Amino acid sequence: MSDETIRVLIADDHPMFRDGLRTVLATEPSLEFVGESSDGHEAVAMAAELQPDVVVMDLHMPGINGIDATRQVVAASPHIGVLVLTMFDDEDSVFSAMRAGACGYLLKGAGHEEVVGAIRAVSNGAVIFGPAIARRMQRFFAAPPPVKTFPELTPREHEVLDLLARGCNNSDIGRGLGVSPKTVRNHVSNLLTKLQVADRAQAIIRARSAGLGGDSDAHTV
Repeated sequence: MSDETIRVLIADDHPMFRDGLRTVLATEPSLEFVGESSDGHEAVAMAAELQPDVVVMDLHMPGINGIDATRQVVAASPHIGVLVLTMFDDEDSVFSAMRAGACGYLLKGAGHEEVVGAIRAVSNGAVIFGPAIARRMQRFFAAPPPVKTFPELTPREHEVLDLLARGCNNSDIGRGLGVSPKTVRNHVSNLLTKLQVADRAQAIIRARSAGLGGDSDAHTV
């Protein structure tokens, strides 16, 4: 593969980010941009049609999320490498993506050379993590097994609470999980009842106190 052009499909719902990736690909003679999609369903269909070597996949998109899209792409075309490029750095997202069949995981904000290097590595069958993800993985495996927080919540309610703690609104959560705004409202209502809190703000405070919401200090309620 190293002597051949690597054909790349971009799957991301942000036009400006897709534009930036296209610019990166255009500067590398060994990389060929073959198409782009703005939602998960479209990404799966285009991967099946275009048969790229690598799909650069965001995790949170309309239609179906990037994890489910990755699973479908790899199931249909195991030779396609999926490189996740996302803003989410939590262990659940990383492990879910890898279980779905992704071969690489980078955070948005990675530099030009890092993205290009990861695309090339994935196209050659390597598994690659960005430095920030690698450090989180090291900490995860070095630490004792975590105590499950909020065991009264279902796995989906726990996901919703974590996204609330990250500062996501209902639209962001619905788009990320591939569910309707009404379904998100129902999950929020249920978790408020189970946590015995009066409103979202109290739920977010409890979630962050328990370590949900990632490492960022730039949270808003």
